[in-house]
Amino acid sequence: MAWIGVDFDGTLAKEYTLEPVIPMIRRIRGWLADGIEVKIVTARATHKESIDQVKEWLKAHDLPDLEVTNKKDYQMVLLYDDRARQVITDTGEVVGE
Repeated sequence: MAWIGVDFDGTLAKEYTLEPVIPMIRRIRGWLADGIEVKIVTARATHKESIDQVKEWLKAHDLPDLEVTNKKDYQMVLLYDDRARQVITDTGEVVGE
């Protein structure tokens, strides 16, 4: 099943304060309402206690118990991340350069 990945730090939660980024929360709620699977993709997922902290944050901000992972797979159709650059498939060409 296709899914959308959302980074945690700097994308869903402000990088240093962990305050919610409201426009991203609205997007996630909209995708979920449309039946689209959403996963949190974060380096924090390398430690169980960090996954638990992200899940607590989601609960505190009225988001469901989403999967928290540090892995992409072929079903991921889109990734929202504050550090990524899009590359055109099979070309090495960076979008916007």
